[in-house]
Amino acid sequence: MSVNFTNLYQLIPEKKRIFKKINSLIKNSKFIGGIELKNFEKKFSKFVGTKYCIGVGNGTDALEIAVKSLNLKKGSEIIVPNNTWVSTAEAVLNNGYKVVFCDVNLDDYSICTDNLKNKISSKTSAIMVVHLYGNPSNITTIKKLIKGKSIKIIEDCAQAHGTKFLNKHVGTFGDVATFSFFPGKNLGAFGDGGAIVTNSKKVFEYCLRSRNHGSLSKYDHKFSGRNSRLDTIQAAVLNIKLEKYNESNSRRRILAKIYFDNLKHIDSIRLFNLSKGNTSSFHQFVIRTKFRDKLKEFLKKRKVDTMIHYPYMLSELKFFKNTKKLKKSHNLGSYILSLPISEEHSKTEINYVCKCINDFFKK
Repeated sequence: MSVNFTNLYQLIPEKKRIFKKINSLIKNSKFIGGIELKNFEKKFSKFVGTKYCIGVGNGTDALEIAVKSLNLKKGSEIIVPNNTWVSTAEAVLNNGYKVVFCDVNLDDYSICTDNLKNKISSKTSAIMVVHLYGNPSNITTIKKLIKGKSIKIIEDCAQAHGTKFLNKHVGTFGDVATFSFFPGKNLGAFGDGGAIVTNSKKVFEYCLRSRNHGSLSKYDHKFSGRNSRLDTIQAAVLNIKLEKYNESNSRRRILAKIYFDNLKHIDSIRLFNLSKGNTSSFHQFVIRTKFRDKLKEFLKKRKVDTMIHYPYMLSELKFFKNTKKLKKSHNLGSYILSLPISEEHSKTEINYVCKCINDFFKK
């Protein structure tokens, strides 16, 4: 048996309907803005549970615009978890703020609240909370740590469409939150795409203008913004995908349970240890083992695709000029392995992956 890590074409629901919609938009020259975008923004804000949603060109732009919308103190510090995609920290640097890396919780790879407590200082203006791999961060504890302080919370939900903390969708706890619709995401477009969600009218109005050169209509420029619009075709694709998205997430959770049930007895592997009452969307299913490289090669020979998210921690990148080692995340990229988990996978395929892993550790 051969198990691909993912097959983006197979992930497309209602292909005929989507292709028909795209063809109609092309024929009618509907490429930027319009009703498709407005409908998606309305539907997605309802899905998440926020007052406002602003579609933008990609998840990175969403982060950069979101950070800028908070008008933080110049030269201040923003705390970022060490294990995340580089754009989380780029958004801080590109806005002129200082990145402070925080260690991660090895149970679910979210930000380590114990280390976070030590990172918060008088220079801290915001915390970037990343719901990595679809696992929710401990927002309750984070809010307790900053109570009474002028510190903002930015939620990076790029991998967390459908993720809930205490039965409430992530992205609704902080001052502003961002999502990515990169094709490989659980809710993916046919190209780049992103969104900003918030309950603040002030943040909403800034982001709405910022994505379109500081204007709401042609030649209505109020400040220097950027060109970052979620195009009509991507919005149309996302509108259709969103209709049955909860079914897709449910499928991933079923497959994740197969992994938990079949791998939990292996002493040499560490699985997610998710808190009760929280819901992961399982964008990735990550295991941790000191035999990672050998296991990855073994699975490759058995025709099972795997990936590594991520092979290095951000503090290990030289251009961040970080000299402090973080105990839990140091060299973490050498031990983690992402296993196949997408709604197009069958139970038979996931059981086969589990069998291969069990075979490896029996040797």
